[in-house]
Amino acid sequence: MSELTEKTLADATVEWTQRTRPSGGSPIGSTGLRTRADAALPERFRRSAAAVGSGAGMSTRDFSGWLAERSAAHPFRVHRIPFDQLEGWSFAPATGNLAHVSGRFFTVHGVRVRVAEGAHDWQQPIINQPEVGILGILAKEFDGVLHFLMQAKMEPGNPRLVQLSPTVQATRSNYTQAHGGGAVKYLDYFTGRRPARALVDILQSEHGSWFLHKANRNVIVETREDVPPDPDFCWLTLGQLGELLLWDNVVNMDARTVLACVPNLPAEPEALSSDTELLSWVTTEKARHQVRVEPLPLAGVDGWVRTGTAIRRPDNRFFQVVAVRAEAANREVAGWTQPLFEPSATGVVAFLAGRFGGVPHLLVQARAEGGFLETVELGPTVQCVPDNYRGDAAPAAPRFLDLVLNAPPHTIRYSALHSEEGGRLLNAVSRYLVVDIDVDAAGLTTPPPGYRWVTPGQLNWLVRRSRHVNVQARSLLTPFNGGAVKL
Repeated sequence: MSELTEKTLADATVEWTQRTRPSGGSPIGSTGLRTRADAALPERFRRSAAAVGSGAGMSTRDFSGWLAERSAAHPFRVHRIPFDQLEGWSFAPATGNLAHVSGRFFTVHGVRVRVAEGAHDWQQPIINQPEVGILGILAKEFDGVLHFLMQAKMEPGNPRLVQLSPTVQATRSNYTQAHGGGAVKYLDYFTGRRPARALVDILQSEHGSWFLHKANRNVIVETREDVPPDPDFCWLTLGQLGELLLWDNVVNMDARTVLACVPNLPAEPEALSSDTELLSWVTTEKARHQVRVEPLPLAGVDGWVRTGTAIRRPDNRFFQVVAVRAEAANREVAGWTQPLFEPSATGVVAFLAGRFGGVPHLLVQARAEGGFLETVELGPTVQCVPDNYRGDAAPAAPRFLDLVLNAPPHTIRYSALHSEEGGRLLNAVSRYLVVDIDVDAAGLTTPPPGYRWVTPGQLNWLVRRSRHVNVQARSLLTPFNGGAVKL
């Protein structure tokens, strides 16, 4: 990767221009803000990542009290219900597919996935939501430091219900108010109706194991307007967000994936592979995998049974589909019912970290998942739920799982519990880990096929390409971007 020209903040002066907009607004970037040097963006993000402990809004020390206050300010309740108590949702008589009466939001149907490499063939329920959502963070500079407007948001699947989310976290059905509820706050900054300049704007996939071809717009826009935060919102620096990523179940998945796209990590000139070689390897992996995904009626998915309260496997492995009733007084709709996917147990998401010539590298894998639009995306070294691979009838455990689970404490450079997408997944929690290894002692100087050593800077570069790095790897890259992990 070519080294970006370093400039001082003074040299990276941002020109703010107001233009007359036609009725109805205009695309982001065409009005409001311009910059003379986008090459200065990494330095601006690094300056924000260095601002730890406090910012223009609140100190990191005061954050837990603020989050508890916001959690207590509104009644939040979620409880399980049988399928026949779902309101507006029903199983289609002919297919058994679970869908909303409006035809919006999402549908649960079945798929058959065939992966030629390894002769994998399985069937499962999957979420089909053929619309692009917005995961947007509003940025503003205070005293020369970028701050990010974050929201204390309730999601029915979150283990603590209220977590820190992007400024805007909404599906198209939500922000077009298909639910008949209130408007999404601050949405105008992401639709061109208010002046803002895009700093990051990338389409990224969601969980390929549970969503079919789902993508979200991961976007950060900057404004110079005075933006008084709503009581449920706060301004934080990237460094403060890095500090909060050390806490369990605080920064939600939607915030983590957007923050992973920040162009913050510098290039490592002595990486094992050049950027061109790395991109060629990724392209080769995408081309060599053959993944066929066929839609199936939910009622016809082999190996799954439906009861009055769940759709699950008889062995209770992997996940189940359940229904809940949710109440949240500060959401666009105060109460609703919906299906959720619930994993069987806590997962493990881990990078093995090694050094080559003193340069830190992370071991990534080319993962084939049934929901990806393309065949593979780069994932962490290990990504699984260990309980699924225990017992006599269990499938073989993923490669390197034992190495991660048995890692000595002094080799663990990062460890935190983080939940996955709380709007569609219930209690989907994984322990995110970065584990140092001696590459030579582990026999991993040359990794096995489908794995590759990349530097954190290279992974940060790849994330800025759509559908190259999966959401779990992006989540685990975010602590690097926020300064919580330094190798």
